Amino acid sequence: MKIAIIQFPGSNCESESIRAIKQAGMEAEEFLWNQNPDELKNFDGFFIVGGFSYEDRSRSGIISSLDPLMDYIKQENEKGKPILGVCNGAQILVESGIVPGLKDYQKTMALAVNKRIKDNKILGTGFYNAWTNVMLSTPTDSCAFSLNFKENEIMNIPLAHGEGRFIIPEKLLTELISNNQAVFRYCDENGKIHEDFPTNPNGAVYNLAAVCNNQGNAMAIMPHPERTPNGQKVFTSMRDFITNKKGIKIKEINFKPEECKINKFVNQENSTEFFVKLIITDNEAMTVQNALKNKGINVEIKKFNHWEIIPEENVELPIETIKKSGELYNSNKETLTEKLEEQKQNTIKILVRYRDDFVGQSKLDTLIKRFDAKNIKNIKKGILWEIITNDNPDEILNKIIESRILFNEFSQKAWIY
Repeated sequence: MKIAIIQFPGSNCESESIRAIKQAGMEAEEFLWNQNPDELKNFDGFFIVGGFSYEDRSRSGIISSLDPLMDYIKQENEKGKPILGVCNGAQILVESGIVPGLKDYQKTMALAVNKRIKDNKILGTGFYNAWTNVMLSTPTDSCAFSLNFKENEIMNIPLAHGEGRFIIPEKLLTELISNNQAVFRYCDENGKIHEDFPTNPNGAVYNLAAVCNNQGNAMAIMPHPERTPNGQKVFTSMRDFITNKKGIKIKEINFKPEECKINKFVNQENSTEFFVKLIITDNEAMTVQNALKNKGINVEIKKFNHWEIIPEENVELPIETIKKSGELYNSNKETLTEKLEEQKQNTIKILVRYRDDFVGQSKLDTLIKRFDAKNIKNIKKGILWEIITNDNPDEILNKIIESRILFNEFSQKAWIY
């Protein structure tokens, strides 16, 4: 039994992943993103490992999900071979649409920035590293990676991620639960499931730690079973799934996502906008540009950090105080302007913001408390993507929206700027 350890630039969990596969009695072979993808057909299963593929540019997992290699992984998925994605690998499976398994790999969920909540208060956001408990919440035979567990068995394993909060539309979540695709859920050491931190370490809907696809052969799990013997049943289950060649009955998903549409941006009255650009080459913009090129979309990409600063009613903003604070831009490596060049005919601008704007909230708090920057009602943080094309702008816009490379509508909101 040969398992391909799938690695993209920035993956960094291959050692423990290889060890877990070998300890389960299978062969593990590192498979890099730039190897001949035709060789994937020679493997019995696949493990997309954790790390920070492509430095999480644009957002975690999206660039890897659009890599040509994933088209070949999808072909192997359709043969029913087991595919495990852990942490960044889970993000890649979700962004590629392999999980949860809708027709044509439609994207229907997100893994968003962590939100640690207790008693309805946000205690913290972003990266979190700890041990956690997850409980099998489906029948043992509903997924390739749960076969050797007992009913409701608890697994104590580590997690380490900044964007692991499952966001799923309510109707789809109901179907996934009914289909036994909500495989593992966060719980306490006694198996009790409640939404508060630290039991739910990232604010995931339904305390979800892992979701499988509708044919049970692919699973996206955010904690790391490969980093401890406690998680070894995940890998022995994978082994036995391959050995038995039984497969799992495909469950129909009836959920149909709404068509993704974006409206024209209108800023708030009397607000001030900052557009911040790197002085040196922006590698994130270059990576997005190259990923689109690989998909046959030839454009030039520029990126700006976008800040909208909203004043209290009928007062002036302390603009100079905000600039001198260094909170919204670093003058050593970035330039700031309050107005962009006039829109050209062959240019598209898309503004993207997270629905939970933790960065904007944090900057507002810092400016008021540390710099006595009064009269600020709100600060909103976004990314403004400038897309320059020689082709029909409307067609290019539709292709970019379809790719989801610039935003995931379940965790982010986008406008035409």
